[in-house]
Amino acid sequence: MTGNPTFRLNGAEVSLAGADATESLLRWLKRQRLTGTKEGCADGDCGACTVAFVAHDDRGAARYEAVNSCLVPVGAISGREVVTVEALADGDALHPVQQALVDCAGSQCGYCTPGFVMSLFAAYYDRALDDGATEGNLCRCTGYKPIREATARLDAAPPRQDRFRDALDAARPAAARAAVGAFQHPATIGEALALRRENPDAAWICGGTDIGVALSHGLPVAPAFIALDGIDALHALEIFDEAVRIGAAVPLATLEARLAGMFAALDQMLPWFAARQVRNRATFGGNLGTASPIGDLLPILLALDARIELEGPTGARALAADGYFLDYRKTARAPDELVVAVVLPRRGGIQAAYKVAKRQTDDISIVAAAFALELDEARRVTRARLAYGGVAATPRRATRAEAMLVGEPFTPATAARLVPALEDEFAPIDDHRAGAAYRRALAGSLFAKFVAEHAR
Repeated sequence: MTGNPTFRLNGAEVSLAGADATESLLRWLKRQRLTGTKEGCADGDCGACTVAFVAHDDRGAARYEAVNSCLVPVGAISGREVVTVEALADGDALHPVQQALVDCAGSQCGYCTPGFVMSLFAAYYDRALDDGATEGNLCRCTGYKPIREATARLDAAPPRQDRFRDALDAARPAAARAAVGAFQHPATIGEALALRRENPDAAWICGGTDIGVALSHGLPVAPAFIALDGIDALHALEIFDEAVRIGAAVPLATLEARLAGMFAALDQMLPWFAARQVRNRATFGGNLGTASPIGDLLPILLALDARIELEGPTGARALAADGYFLDYRKTARAPDELVVAVVLPRRGGIQAAYKVAKRQTDDISIVAAAFALELDEARRVTRARLAYGGVAATPRRATRAEAMLVGEPFTPATAARLVPALEDEFAPIDDHRAGAAYRRALAGSLFAKFVAEHAR
């Protein structure tokens, strides 16, 4: 955590000594006259600022992943490797991604094109060239057809071995991550807790997709930061017959791939959780740390009876998700405790998740819901969990409706009787996203939709 902080940028070692740790990587790049990376929203919504990080999975294999540079503070890139659009062409020869966009007339006005290029660049080496590759990129000229044609052309072409693939294949020792100003990089949970004792006002940060928005807009967050993304223990993902234990720093994109098919509710919610660039950085730990009442994953934790593992100066403990949320952005986690992991029991039954937002994708929820039921042989409900976000100051279970549901047949008629109770279970507020009456109506209609889709 000491020494000269550096990172690799387009293959060259760059010093971060004296850098403002809270400045966004996007703004830092622009000051280095690397102006290909664009600023559109500074909120992680538009994708114009996309760059590629070199990331390593839990087996040590390297890959490129697209991230929003507007949400990454400079302090977080110590020891990392970053690729920007300026590095892609080889002299006069364009990279295949760039050439495909040229050939298909996919550049439109050109402002957002570098972001599309970098998203497709990461997908090109992952061989994940579909609409999901650019789901986090907004084309301001509504020219998606040629961009999709370029993506399809890249997908159809055989992969080639080039300097970027060679760089991934080359063995890489773990990079040392030195402190950038008051931005510290502990390597263990113990080090992180010790740093927090020394700096009680420091903020925990991992993916930074929430804190990064505030920092991007120059808002004060904390006098110091303790980065958790370099702690191997927090990246553990353990799959057992009876449960899955998810380290607090495991990116959501990893869960999307590794846990596919295990939890229907998670499968259904993750694609609507922001966009690929955000899911490459966002974590369960971050969702629990911010404890927003509209955090998309939190109703799933309630519906699946998740257990949250914490560690602090006095030791480790575990809490049921249902007892974790106390009030608006207030939880049972002490300020000096870390979320270490989330444990999801693997139970039978029927489960699903739903999200309603103003935009279909890449938007904050108006209401999110997750349902998990267990039925007997006669298809009567033996166990019910109906959880919602956006209907109260905290994510909440509809406990009265759950009690009414147990023992009832799993049929549309039962749902019709339960809808009024669900609409009366919560007292949501009116705000700029939606009215309270609409939110109450969604509490009932989303459950009716769940029953209509799964009853027989």
